[in-house]
Amino acid sequence: MPLHPTLSRVTDRIRARSESSRGVYLERMAKAVSSGPVRAHLSCGNQAHAYAAMGDAKDTLAQAKVPNLGIVTAYNDMLSAHQPFERYPDLIRAAAAKAGVTVQVAGGVPAMCDGVTQGQPGMELSLFSRDVIALAAGVAMSHNCFDAALYLGVCDKIVPGLIMAAATFGHIPAVFVPAGPMTSGIPNDEKSRVRNAYAEGKATREELMAAEMASYHGPGTCTFYGTANTNQMLMEVMGLHLPGASFVNPGTPLRDALTTAAVERAAAITALGNDFRPAGEILDERAYVNGIVGLMATGGSTNLVLHLPAMARASGVILDLQDFADLSEAVPLMAKVYPNGLADVNHFHAAGGLQFLIGQLLDAGLLHPDAKTVAGDGLAAYRQEPVLAEGRLAWRDGPKTSLNEKVVRPATDPFAPQGGLKQLTGNLGRGVIKVSAVAPERHVLEAPARVFHSQDAVKAAFKAGEFTGDTIVVVRFQGPKANGMPELHSLTPTLSVLQDRGLRVALVTDGRMSGASGKVPAAIHVAPEAAAGGPLAKLRDGDIVRLDAVAGTLTVLTPDFESRTPVEVDLSDNEHGIGRELFAAFRRHAGSADTGGALVL
Repeated sequence: MPLHPTLSRVTDRIRARSESSRGVYLERMAKAVSSGPVRAHLSCGNQAHAYAAMGDAKDTLAQAKVPNLGIVTAYNDMLSAHQPFERYPDLIRAAAAKAGVTVQVAGGVPAMCDGVTQGQPGMELSLFSRDVIALAAGVAMSHNCFDAALYLGVCDKIVPGLIMAAATFGHIPAVFVPAGPMTSGIPNDEKSRVRNAYAEGKATREELMAAEMASYHGPGTCTFYGTANTNQMLMEVMGLHLPGASFVNPGTPLRDALTTAAVERAAAITALGNDFRPAGEILDERAYVNGIVGLMATGGSTNLVLHLPAMARASGVILDLQDFADLSEAVPLMAKVYPNGLADVNHFHAAGGLQFLIGQLLDAGLLHPDAKTVAGDGLAAYRQEPVLAEGRLAWRDGPKTSLNEKVVRPATDPFAPQGGLKQLTGNLGRGVIKVSAVAPERHVLEAPARVFHSQDAVKAAFKAGEFTGDTIVVVRFQGPKANGMPELHSLTPTLSVLQDRGLRVALVTDGRMSGASGKVPAAIHVAPEAAAGGPLAKLRDGDIVRLDAVAGTLTVLTPDFESRTPVEVDLSDNEHGIGRELFAAFRRHAGSADTGGALVL
């Protein structure tokens, strides 16, 4: 099937835009590869330090004749998605010994849970944790002892940070090893109903706690289609997982078999193996375009619009919001997973999941079929699903038809002809809106603005009964430079209740919404941010704002708007407590949201 013309055009545009930076990157990676296996250049003293605790493996390591794999792990008990990684090093060591290679835990990276910090001061460290993860993984890999890396990470900033590191160390292979989603708890729409009832004072805290605990109930990724599960889709579509690895539940024989297979494959694709596949060659413009296509086809998290440009820049590829917008126009919405539908990721996987979806997109010319992956050349292998046959791992053809068209549909008969993301531009700046879960009649809203500087102020106004008409709720000074660009997901119940009461409401912010943002229209990541003197800092209560997701515009209609001086606010409350004082340099030097909000790249 020939490539869709939009896919070709956007890829060519990215390739041309990235010609210089990608060329420099590839030259640097080629130089590192040409030096040969890295351990050969370490002194005897260097190596003795590195192998001192490795017991029976010390002689094998010193001989440097077989691959040595490095594990970078984001394990902790705070993230249900990462808790299964506690036992992975032992599982990986056993697999490595069986494969005749060596393995060491190179280092750990921090991994915070946005579910724990949502609406709390700690959320102001969330975006910056991505860059810290990249730095920490870089430190782990800097020992230069490894022929390939196994990256253990799943959730929101963790995978993007690990990709930034994997690209930086792109002269060696990288295989991403997931842990899988938790089994299904109470339906996500029931959880949302209780949250909204609590916001209105119609449910007790005990009822809210019971609903939350029944939803988030065990090891594995949260089952809604937020950033964590979008990351897993991305790693598969970009060819960094083994085929079908994303959504197999933790603690199952198939999950363990896939982890073992990841170790075997990592060893096979080192320079000491017979199929060398350095990460820098996999992470090219085709991989990132494929990732954006997967994002649009599944209605994935808006957080990846922030992360993908930062990830891509680490491998010399320059993405622009227009690339996302153009691909969204061409890619059909093929999945309905909460908050875009009632199903969770387990239902999506059972209905055919990524194997069905990837096959459909390939047949429609909407993925680069020749992209390099850790599994081989081209994405054809990712049509296949893993199974255990008589206790042995094998791959078989995935479903060619959807097993539940309420959850996933063919590209020829999608839920919507276009993906769920729109770019917004106008005199308020540049931002994005996810419309896949927003009713069409709510895609355009023209209403007076009500301006706030915190989530708590919005909630206080709601409790005071101040929202009585159609309103554009503006929450500004929430960008990277202001307070680290926290997610504003705790506003979702408040805004949902207003919408359910019959009001037409929307959110406009230079901050983020959760990957689970849904039915209320939200113009997010607006740049330049207010703290940088952006247009949001000129808004006043009562200004008429038009948010038009159909035309892709975000505009203030008040006549004197352009001539105003941006307001400045005291941000000192964001500078101290819960570790925020440690990140002052991050706030000062953070990039703009439309380029990824990164500090390190």
